[in-house]
Amino acid sequence: MRCDGPSTAGWIVINTHPNKEEIALANLMRQGFEVYCPRLRKRIRHARRTSDVLRPLFPGYVFAAVDRDFPRWRSCLSTYGVRQVVQAAGAPSFLPDGFIESLQVRELDGAIVLPAAPLRLGQQVRLASGPFDGLIATIVEMDSRNRLVVLLELLNRPVRIKVPVGAVAEIPSR
Repeated sequence: MRCDGPSTAGWIVINTHPNKEEIALANLMRQGFEVYCPRLRKRIRHARRTSDVLRPLFPGYVFAAVDRDFPRWRSCLSTYGVRQVVQAAGAPSFLPDGFIESLQVRELDGAIVLPAAPLRLGQQVRLASGPFDGLIATIVEMDSRNRLVVLLELLNRPVRIKVPVGAVAEIPSR
């Protein structure tokens, strides 16, 4: 569902009802809109089975190309699956030129490929929030749910704790 759109087209953001991105995309395409929904490949576990599935990069949002000179975006508002069009001062907010193209370039087999994480096992990091703010720890495990297991020294003994990736900061190299 990616497309290049006419040269005077701009991309607008459409908010969908929860988990209705596919329905909104199909109905917008039926109306002649060029649409795009970037996806990530995620591994899910259910009933002792794991599988890779495609999930929206921006859950609850899809993009549509509309002509900037003659925007017929109001028909989007009555489309099944669509909640609203992201607007400013009563007009749709257009994304910066090149934004959608930069997402499409990062696609491989229908999924956006995220850049490699800057953190690695064995790396020393500074805890940047929570009760251990400012302490130095070593990364011992990383999981796909954006969590780290770090090892830090408390009362002269090693302690393992789980923290979100956003709760650590890299220590600048000297």
